[in-house]
Amino acid sequence: MESTLYDYETAARERLPRPVWDFLAGGSGTESMLATSREALDRLTLRPRCLVDVSDCRPGTALLGSPLPAPLGIAPMAYHQLAHVDGELATARAAGASGTLLTVSMFASRTLEEIAAVAGGPLWLQLYWLRRREPMLDLIRRAERAGYRALVLTVDAPRIAHRPRDVRNGFALPAGIRAANVDPAVMTATHSAAAGQSAIARHAREQFDSSITWKDLAWLRERTELPLVLKGVLTAEDAELAVRHGIDALVISNHGGRQLDFATPAPDALPEIADAVAGRCQLILDGAIRHGADIAKALCLGADAVFVGRPVLWGLAHSGSDGVAAVLRTLMREFDEVMALMGAPDVQAFHRSGIARK
Repeated sequence: MESTLYDYETAARERLPRPVWDFLAGGSGTESMLATSREALDRLTLRPRCLVDVSDCRPGTALLGSPLPAPLGIAPMAYHQLAHVDGELATARAAGASGTLLTVSMFASRTLEEIAAVAGGPLWLQLYWLRRREPMLDLIRRAERAGYRALVLTVDAPRIAHRPRDVRNGFALPAGIRAANVDPAVMTATHSAAAGQSAIARHAREQFDSSITWKDLAWLRERTELPLVLKGVLTAEDAELAVRHGIDALVISNHGGRQLDFATPAPDALPEIADAVAGRCQLILDGAIRHGADIAKALCLGADAVFVGRPVLWGLAHSGSDGVAAVLRTLMREFDEVMALMGAPDVQAFHRSGIARK
């Protein structure tokens, strides 16, 4: 019997130390947001069309000029070595085998250059805005030289939200795992365990610049020719501002349920954002993607693609690169089937009329 993504979740939970599992799986505040995006997708039903030629379904698309085999990419997540010793190298190999986009976190546990050397698909680099801009500039320059194709600025984390599991566990990065691309002096706090505190949150309080505004984007734009993507936008108002500031794509995201508690679920926010931007920039839905049908629902809501997050780490913990490849392969296989049964021979065939709400 073929595995589902939830089979990999079960295996990862059994294999990883409890504090590590809690760090990867936990949410903020009441942890209500861990379920709301999934529930928002589950409230949508598909409206298939009949007697359409689907003998040759074509799931391919492109994001910011990079061709993809399906409207699917890997979300930025820090410290893949928490799940497997090969870390981001295993993830990049699996993504590259199918040409899938990988978004590399600035807090990756392998270097940008090492990842690029084994990647066969497109790479984007994710950034947080630090109080010290020199480390950001260093990362941008290295990413440009290594062939990364876009920068993704996370904008929903001016501070790290209270994450009760990490506080309860006094979570800090285990010895031997570090942010391989950032000056160790910037990352010291992430390794300093203290009872009743999250080292990750303490690091963010020390290093993240919570004063940035839309005006600061000009500084970033002046220093790179790479396309700019904002991750964490949840309103039409901010989407419109992003377009005015020349942003090339938006990632509609609840940060995996790890930031603002009780926020609008990303799938519910997507339609108003799609209406606001009206095709002026590309849109990516991030979070709660667990089945190929979720990709179809996202496209109907107005997305150009989706990002998958935790299931990639589940596959990584299960069997390294092979596990990640299996997760991606499962989603692509399921999406191909949904395309055929929906009467959608290509990704342009998905429209708002393809879904209904329960």
